[in-house]
Amino acid sequence: MRSTEVLSDGYARIPALVRAAVEGANRYELISRLDPDANSLLWLTWHIGREQDAQLAQLAGREQVWVTGDWRTRTGLDVDDDDVGYGNTSEQVARIDAPADELLAYVDAVGVFSQEVLRGFDDDALDEVIDPAWDPPVTRGVRLVSILGDAFEHAGQAAFVRGVLDRAR
Repeated sequence: MRSTEVLSDGYARIPALVRAAVEGANRYELISRLDPDANSLLWLTWHIGREQDAQLAQLAGREQVWVTGDWRTRTGLDVDDDDVGYGNTSEQVARIDAPADELLAYVDAVGVFSQEVLRGFDDDALDEVIDPAWDPPVTRGVRLVSILGDAFEHAGQAAFVRGVLDRAR
């Protein structure tokens, strides 16, 4: 298995993980936060898509799916196109309230985009330094693993939140 195939397999798992945490959740579960500063299932779903979309688009020199697919309009979210959720305040987290099926469709669209982007990279492209400010400098491959790790962490958080809410019924 080539390195890009390993990455492709990892990225292909994200939509199903998110869907498993969100599908079938009722309105209360979708917007619930385990404490005042915690993230809701809707915010986690949106953020998983946004962080992946924005960073992959930047790495590939392409436009974000969020923009090309007019997902801000489709989800009804009043957020800036450059907002991916990093550093969101509690109030900003609470404002991420969109139809779950639209957010899941966005995550699916980002999944397709991810596969397109990954097909464009070979091993040499993965070894290219994209951020020399770090020690060691960050390569494209390292950034792709970082994006994937972040998505898995947030998908795990969504599964945890859903599990807690399911048990509280």
